[in-house]
Amino acid sequence: MNPQAKLLSITSLFLGSTITITSSHWIMAWTGLEINTLAILPLISKSHHPRAIEAATKYFLVQAAASALLLFSSMTNAWYTGQWDITQLTHPTSCLLLTTAISIKLGLVPFHFWFPEILQGTSLTTGLLLATVLKFPPITLLLLTSPSLNPTLLTAMAVASAALGGWAGLNQTQTRKILAFSSISHLGWMAIILVYNPKLTLITFYLYCLMTIPIFLTLDTIKTLKLTTMSTAWTKIPPLTATLMLMLLSLAGLPPLTGFLPKWLIIQELTKQEMTPTATIIALLSLLGLFFYLRLAYCATITLPPNSINHMKQWQTNKSTKMLTTTFITLSIMLLPLSPMIFAAP
Repeated sequence: MNPQAKLLSITSLFLGSTITITSSHWIMAWTGLEINTLAILPLISKSHHPRAIEAATKYFLVQAAASALLLFSSMTNAWYTGQWDITQLTHPTSCLLLTTAISIKLGLVPFHFWFPEILQGTSLTTGLLLATVLKFPPITLLLLTSPSLNPTLLTAMAVASAALGGWAGLNQTQTRKILAFSSISHLGWMAIILVYNPKLTLITFYLYCLMTIPIFLTLDTIKTLKLTTMSTAWTKIPPLTATLMLMLLSLAGLPPLTGFLPKWLIIQELTKQEMTPTATIIALLSLLGLFFYLRLAYCATITLPPNSINHMKQWQTNKSTKMLTTTFITLSIMLLPLSPMIFAAP
């Protein structure tokens, strides 16, 4: 891809996100989301592979439908209340339409079908942008409108997302699809606490990004797209593959790693809200995710592929791991001791 075109796309991506995050008017928020959609399309289709073109087309159609719903929701609210302010979304129909629109943009169940397919059709670096940067503006809109949203609907969608993200990830052999279903499952954790503690949703999203970024960067470094290639990639950069296991276990939410923190805080908050059955269900559903994270970790570090065909070991590379990757790896594993600071925050 032309460097100038890539720079323009990435700049537009951050510009669109900034416009949406900082706006208080619905039209400006919608404009930012549209800029985001148009900016990511060249990055999805840059390989010119039929699969990438298909992914770009699907992404455009899904996001266009979601944007139209969001615009319709804000116009309905303005029609009945005379308010274009994002925080003044009070009309029940508008709230329902907005929840649907943002769920489509994020990939929450039952509007999740597009996300794994699109992630599978793109490169790992573009997949990283789709799983982290592009989810921030819709989540910001959910945070701003959280007092008006229906808690029962969000809880039902959250539990369904956690369940489907776990179940559907079990039989996947492609690492990008596994990470897509992992993203859907984590979105369920964010959505369940949104109405009761919006700050906690934001903390969960930040920590999810912190854990997902190094996994994508590591897989991109060792050029791994399938479980079978992952099991022979350990010879390339052994220390990096060893830390990949810790990152995956952190994403699964095992103590004493960083990923345990958001799950701990969310279960604690749900218990305070007298939603112990819901907390129990979503905690049990996270065990499904733990299974496929363990399988990934097992393939990455412990086993060789059980095939009759002899796989050649890949040459060990001399190139050093980038500083950015190592920084994110450290943060994704060792942030749990900072939890008292989060408790102390107002």
